[in-house]
Amino acid sequence: MNNWFVKIVNDINRILVPIGCFGCNAYLRKGERTLCTVCRNQIPLTEQNFHKENSFDRIFYGRVVIKKAVSFLFFTHNGIVKNLIHNLKYKNQEQIGDFLGDWCGTLLKNDPILQKIDLVVPVPLHKKKLNKRGYNQVSNFAKQVATHLNIKYEENALIKTRNTKTQTKKNRFLRWQNNQNLFQLNNEITVQNKNILIVDDVVTTGATLEACANAFKTENSVTIYFLTMAMVEKT
Repeated sequence: MNNWFVKIVNDINRILVPIGCFGCNAYLRKGERTLCTVCRNQIPLTEQNFHKENSFDRIFYGRVVIKKAVSFLFFTHNGIVKNLIHNLKYKNQEQIGDFLGDWCGTLLKNDPILQKIDLVVPVPLHKKKLNKRGYNQVSNFAKQVATHLNIKYEENALIKTRNTKTQTKKNRFLRWQNNQNLFQLNNEITVQNKNILIVDDVVTTGATLEACANAFKTENSVTIYFLTMAMVEKT
């Protein structure tokens, strides 16, 4: 199914079916969008920034060389963030990506470290999954962040080489094994000597982001930063 047709269907659904709060299903009052004020005040912000070491950074120790990793929200298996991500990925609610990206970008735009970033790159979907879903759930979030940071956004810098199944129930080793050579650079995009911010939706083991970072190893003097919408909070 073509991307344009899926988008038309999604737009019609949004018009015909009134959308309430994605956190609690309450009616949205005037001035509210995506989340009601109550849910917005309750959403678990990580408050991570690009200055201090955090639990996201530590995921990649001894695995892949990166400059910094930051996540916007904490993801739990029940709660507002899970509802948001589920609706974004599986219920055709692309506007959630815009909403979260706008919010995250507003918080990060004055971070001096991010002034060094040259390019914002989303983790790509395989073309088959992209055609089926109609959109990359990371794209709108990453675009909004890039806009707030006044940084170039490059949708197609990375190419996913295989159409993998969901990995949510796989352990770290199986994810790592499954992700070997999963991404490659688009040779039409110049990234040499660039500072790259790679953006994804939810990080659990970090295997997908690690695979993306490894795709840049063939280039000289590339510095990698990570940003995600959410990270699974360790218990």
